[in-house]
Amino acid sequence: MPAKLSTHVLDLTRGQPAAGMEIELWRLDSTEPKQLRVVVTNADGRTDAPLLAADEMAAGDYQLVFKIKDYYAAHGADAGFFSYAAIFFRIADPSQSYHVPLLVTPWSYSTYRGS
Repeated sequence: MPAKLSTHVLDLTRGQPAAGMEIELWRLDSTEPKQLRVVVTNADGRTDAPLLAADEMAAGDYQLVFKIKDYYAAHGADAGFFSYAAIFFRIADPSQSYHVPLLVTPWSYSTYRGS
């Protein structure tokens, strides 16, 4: 299976995938961060394409910004405490796949390196 960067967002308050959440992907290796993508999760809480495909994978530091407040506001829920979840991570081996899931409520979030 070719290497890729992917994510999956689950809304723990509603007990379902977080459809319609905007996510930004940033590359942080230079003196000026570079925005690589802005995507929106689909009905399954995933993106329709990898955040980075195999030919785009490069070692370095990255950031995913999940727009939590906007997501909950669009669903008529209390905006809660967190406006964004900014996840900083490193791609050490670009030949591997990296999966960064987010479990979210308006008051908390959790992430890990998935498979």
